[in-house]
Amino acid sequence: MVFLIALFVGAVSAFAFEPFALWPLMPLAFAGLCEMIARASTLRRALLIGWGFGVGQFCIGLNWIATAFTFQAAMPAWLGWVAVVLLSFYLAVYPMLAAGLAWKFGRTQRLAQVLALAGAWAICEWLRGTMFTGFAWNPVGVTLVDTPWRSLTRLIGTYGLSFWTVLLGGTLWLLLRRAWLAGAVVAVPLALGLLAPLMLPYGPIGEWRHWTVRIVQPNIGQQDKWRPGFEAEAYRRLENLTLESIPYRRAYPHLIFWPEAAVTDPLEDGRTGAGRFVAAERLRATRALDSDELLLTGGLAFTSRDGKTVDGATNSVFVLGPLGRVLGRYDKAHLVPYGEYLPMRPVLSAIGLSRLAPGDVDFASGPGPRTITLPDGLKIGFQLCYEIIFSGEVADRASRPDVIFNPSNDAWFGRWGPPQHLAQARLRASEENVYVIRSTPTGISALIDPDGAVRNALPWRTAGFIDGTITNWRKPTLFARVGNIIPLSLGFLLLLAAIALARRPRYRQT
Repeated sequence: MVFLIALFVGAVSAFAFEPFALWPLMPLAFAGLCEMIARASTLRRALLIGWGFGVGQFCIGLNWIATAFTFQAAMPAWLGWVAVVLLSFYLAVYPMLAAGLAWKFGRTQRLAQVLALAGAWAICEWLRGTMFTGFAWNPVGVTLVDTPWRSLTRLIGTYGLSFWTVLLGGTLWLLLRRAWLAGAVVAVPLALGLLAPLMLPYGPIGEWRHWTVRIVQPNIGQQDKWRPGFEAEAYRRLENLTLESIPYRRAYPHLIFWPEAAVTDPLEDGRTGAGRFVAAERLRATRALDSDELLLTGGLAFTSRDGKTVDGATNSVFVLGPLGRVLGRYDKAHLVPYGEYLPMRPVLSAIGLSRLAPGDVDFASGPGPRTITLPDGLKIGFQLCYEIIFSGEVADRASRPDVIFNPSNDAWFGRWGPPQHLAQARLRASEENVYVIRSTPTGISALIDPDGAVRNALPWRTAGFIDGTITNWRKPTLFARVGNIIPLSLGFLLLLAAIALARRPRYRQT
């Protein structure tokens, strides 16, 4: 019975994420989780409670993964729901570990339990985003993205915002338990955190310049994207939106952003004799550009060791100038297993499994975050698709970008995936104090300010464009300088504080 209750509470907590964004549900859910852990008579029962809570949260929050299987004819659609459940079973191991540590260190002291759960949760979320290539989707801190606490990411990052969320729930539980002193100890810093937007300003510094941008969303669904012969229609939509009604086209250097894999034919190809076809494709992609414009677009690059057959590919972003001139390229580093490559391909392909993305050649990974300096001085970094969800891993610290371009293809993520993706991109903007530009085929494309606010966005399944301006010379935040050492250190400090409290009998059950 206790497992089913934990499963239900975890499922309810998932509605704190986008697209519902009922953020108070998450602290309420953690208050319930604290109560269940406190009532657990054994460590095994506490672990089961944490696992059930995680299974419920992930099964509901990640339901969009099932939609991806509806676009893959090689596998049945029902397998998507099996994948959601199996993935949730694995991901729930991390909440299970956090609940177990909270029970272990907080059995005799309520405040110790809250501190242990908060610290362990942040550490376990970081592990979830790191182990086995990592899957950092939907950290609980992202539910606070529309609250003043979002600015705390400038100091403590997203994983720090996650333990903040747990502390909110723990404070509520302590007050409901009438542990007034313990509740006040946690509530005071939480309340002061509401002043973070005033205490943590990070505006432009030094001399800065303007750039105008246009973000294009062509509304090309996954069912059409790779359909033979559709590329002409795709180009028509992209070009029309690129050229339509540009009121200040030559006011400043102008940048145009197209989505991930907007160009489906290769823009680089290692096969002998492919050069003229690649050149023609680049020219085709840039024929709408003016002389002072640049196009940043998702595309593919093929490799060939023998010069005849394609033996590898990269999912890339190309910076193209007029007449198809290549000014830079970024290759996606954090690839999606089963999406962009098939682990143990000989075994899995033999039993009928395949990649979700079309094609039999696995993508190769790039070296990691890279900053390209454009001819006019703007420094731009890149994070392709879900790479943007990895807190502390999105910017090259040796060459700090002014803006991060996040082209994505959310067309197969259903209704829940795109707004969740956008929310996580907003936290990266706040953490790093940079603009984040998202261009997707079907939405949600957006221009995100360095404080994590959405300046403008295009709705899901809508064709259109966003015009805006960006500047350079943004001061790096403390988190941008140091990274996840901060939330991990704070998480361990909370665990140590819990252990210290639990060993002092006179403070028990306060």
